Amino acid sequence: MTGTDLPSPPAVPPEHDPSPEWGQSLSFGAAGIALLNVAEAHAGLGEWIRAHRWVAVMTRNPVSANPDSCLFRGAPAVAFVLRASDRPSYAAAIDTLDHHITTLVRQRLDAAHQRINQGRLPRLREFDLINGLTGLGTYLLLRNDDRALVRDVLIYLVRLATEPLTVDGEQLPGWWTDNEPADRRSPLWPGGHANLGIAHGIAGPLALLAHAMISGTTVPGQAEAIDSICCRLDRWRCGPPTSPWWPGTVRPTEWRSDSVDQHGPQRPSWCYGTPGIARAQQLAAIALDDRTRQRAAENALTACVTDERQLDLLDDMSLCHGWAGLVHTVRRAATDAGPDSELADQLPRLDTRFGHHLHDLPPATNDGLLEGTAGISLTRHTAGIPAFRWDACLLTASPTPQTPGTMDTEGIG
Repeated sequence: MTGTDLPSPPAVPPEHDPSPEWGQSLSFGAAGIALLNVAEAHAGLGEWIRAHRWVAVMTRNPVSANPDSCLFRGAPAVAFVLRASDRPSYAAAIDTLDHHITTLVRQRLDAAHQRINQGRLPRLREFDLINGLTGLGTYLLLRNDDRALVRDVLIYLVRLATEPLTVDGEQLPGWWTDNEPADRRSPLWPGGHANLGIAHGIAGPLALLAHAMISGTTVPGQAEAIDSICCRLDRWRCGPPTSPWWPGTVRPTEWRSDSVDQHGPQRPSWCYGTPGIARAQQLAAIALDDRTRQRAAENALTACVTDERQLDLLDDMSLCHGWAGLVHTVRRAATDAGPDSELADQLPRLDTRFGHHLHDLPPATNDGLLEGTAGISLTRHTAGIPAFRWDACLLTASPTPQTPGTMDTEGIG
């Protein structure tokens, strides 16, 4: 594919961004666009001065480090982009941000443990990848300078995965929430739900626990927690053995009846669909050296991408829930797949479909990472820059830091 296949985010950043939230958003704002420009500069597809201009927009307003800051918003999002840049001129800013992020993580861990001790159900934003401690743990694993704090996050995730909670006499997993998927109370979701997705559900903690174990960062009970989550996912695997799929959520009535109301697979997305959940299970299997589970996860993903009915459910190009997310997840899974996997064989066909859909599906409505042109463009570039793991924020790639000195280190002012 050529650069004319997709409109790029603006080359010249705005003089005044609409809000500080936009500037510091990895999801929909300037931080995501800066990450794209950093990736292009690393790959020789763009100039560092352009990347630096977007970094300047990202940091134009005071960076937020309030209790709601997370991997995709505020100080952790900004720090993630600066670390991805690998520029010595950003070192002082990263140190300052890291000080605030450490305080933030400790506060959120204290609140989470207190909540567990009191026997209350969590909100999704306590533990998930986008807003919660899984995302913050992802950044800490990338940071690689405070292993004790990383382990504290892993200890919390082990508790989340292995300590059930009893609500009105019913035992539920520790990651059950009494909110709807948008993380609010709703009369349409009485009793809440179990969220299985990688963006907001238990597949996110599973992927982080697995990445940490693969990289050698472990805590007591970590293997048991990984196995516990996998067994929960096994319970909710649907469809025939040759074409399994998972629902994105499980309601209380489904939990009690041990069956789902959903009649077939949902769209094959990174965020909630089979691709993200299967990738998390593949990583878990690699961490546990479980070849049977690894093969099952890879076969599930292969069956997903060869099922035209599932592919037809994708109606946009986005990284979060569209074609970019599917293609990118399969690429990363294929890299780690076993010798008998057919995933790599599917990539040429998927890449061709991805290119064709750039023209026949509705254009992205923003320039951001998760639902906009930055994420789509990064997916196009991934094959050309395999060593640059911008997608550690998605947990499709490992957050473990790269070997220092492999990037261009000439400062840009």
